[in-house]
Amino acid sequence: MFAAMERILVINPNSTQAVTDGIDRAMDPLRMSGGPQIECVTLKEGPPGIQTQADVESVVAPIGATVKSRDNDCSAFVIACYSDPGLHAAREITTKPVLGIAECGILTAMTLGQRFGVISILSKSIPRHLRYVGQMGVADRMAGDRAIGLGVVELADETRTFSRMAEVAAELRDEDGADVLIMGCAGMARYRDRLQRHVGLPVVEPSQAAVAMAIGRSRLHW
Repeated sequence: MFAAMERILVINPNSTQAVTDGIDRAMDPLRMSGGPQIECVTLKEGPPGIQTQADVESVVAPIGATVKSRDNDCSAFVIACYSDPGLHAAREITTKPVLGIAECGILTAMTLGQRFGVISILSKSIPRHLRYVGQMGVADRMAGDRAIGLGVVELADETRTFSRMAEVAAELRDEDGADVLIMGCAGMARYRDRLQRHVGLPVVEPSQAAVAMAIGRSRLHW
């Protein structure tokens, strides 16, 4: 059995509640009887979407403050933004596991296929993603990164969003040679199951990947 106080705090660094709600729904398969509580919170101080490097840097301090304020009642933290803002700073604040969804999503994808493709929201996000993949030392495992051309708030338009995601997923599969896909924004969480059925490849929702790792980390005390 899990300890009574075990709780994983999932922090959405943007201020869009609909994104947090989508992440929360994506956690349902990971909620289990006797398992840790999974709490999803919205960073009220954040921008509507983390879409630029300036957005990334603007939320580092508020994320750190959130981790510090919740350190006593949480066994692990997940930063639910594909830029992993404030990840290393937060790790200096607590001895508990702090996981970023980009890092976890990429690591998970590499166990599901040889070459991963990333579905980004905007083209200007791609250079930031490429820098991160380079820092992780796994650029040779990346097939490509393509944008759907929609901002975080626009992801709520289900028909338009899924249509663009399906197009980009097919391009990553057929033109870039990806055999596993990663959703490059936590705001895409609601579309994972449908997209995986449509494209015929494993699709990693990185918030799920990070929380799955957090459950293991908190149980094994790594």
